[in-house]
Amino acid sequence: MRAALRIPKLVVYVAGLVPAAWTFYLGLQDRLGPEPIKALEQELGLWSLRFLLLCLLISPLRRAGVDLSRYRRALGLLAFYYAALHLSAYVALDHGFDWSAIGRDILKRPYVTIGMAAFVILVPLAATSNNAAIRRLGAAAWARLHRLVYVAAILAATHFLLIVKSWPAEPLLYAAATIALLAARALPAARRARTASAS
Repeated sequence: MRAALRIPKLVVYVAGLVPAAWTFYLGLQDRLGPEPIKALEQELGLWSLRFLLLCLLISPLRRAGVDLSRYRRALGLLAFYYAALHLSAYVALDHGFDWSAIGRDILKRPYVTIGMAAFVILVPLAATSNNAAIRRLGAAAWARLHRLVYVAAILAATHFLLIVKSWPAEPLLYAAATIALLAARALPAARRARTASAS
């Protein structure tokens, strides 16, 4: 028996943007600690990773009997929105739109390079997260394109690992969660492929 929530999608979007509003509010109140810009960037980036992981969680939950598929698009777009806010804070607040400094950062700092790569992948996924894009690309091509979310999740988790230099437990836990969710997605697909080739 499969259960499905019937929360309106708009509620998911609104609830999903609450952490961003709260983080910006704390920043305006000077309550983000001694390095507010860094804290703002990391919190926005972390929420992007959280929403990516929630997207990956949908398939295992569906196999367990809980169908949240109707919220996959909302969660994916929220992941992109937070990634865009994270990048905007980095460009505008951290570097003051100094494009040459940003370019040097991308070339010299691996965590920046990896983070930028994750964002570049998320852009076409967000741009094609609509029914018109599915019709234009065709369902099969659209599905192949959106498998890049797995690459984006790996890059985002790696970015988080590298940016936190002291390597506390939190980034390691997110990396482990990413690996576990990717395995939960990949292993059933591999079993189906082996069964199909054997028949």
